[in-house]
Amino acid sequence: MKPATLRETFFKRYAATYARALADKPGVAEAVSGALADYFVESSPAGVHGGKNGLVFRVMAKRGYARYRKIGVQSMDISRLDVTPLKDGQHAMAQVRWDSRTVRKTDGRFVRIVFEHTYFLTLVGGKPRIFAYVATDEEAILKRHGLI
Repeated sequence: MKPATLRETFFKRYAATYARALADKPGVAEAVSGALADYFVESSPAGVHGGKNGLVFRVMAKRGYARYRKIGVQSMDISRLDVTPLKDGQHAMAQVRWDSRTVRKTDGRFVRIVFEHTYFLTLVGGKPRIFAYVATDEEAILKRHGLI
């Protein structure tokens, strides 16, 4: 899959999933699950964690989005996306700058948080899937902005 296709379709759908999740629309967990490989890995300052994509993951995804709604996250948009195909032609790396808009519950003030994640995708089978990502320290960012 070409970088332009990843930018225009896969990540556009992936970002739209956040919008649906924040609006508490049905089918979000299934959409997120569909964007991930059967097994995936996350690396962040909290450590490296892996998980199987399935029912338990979908339940956890619903809880995660409920938490975002609870702390006041209003939107999560991609403000920059750089896709680099890897030499084997079957994988790609995507650096995504997310732009989050939140209304802090304690004082009603608007909080804008910009952060980056790096995603690794497999293109095997013709449909891109995230198999790993490197995340920022989300808990520290939320605490620093008084959101948790």
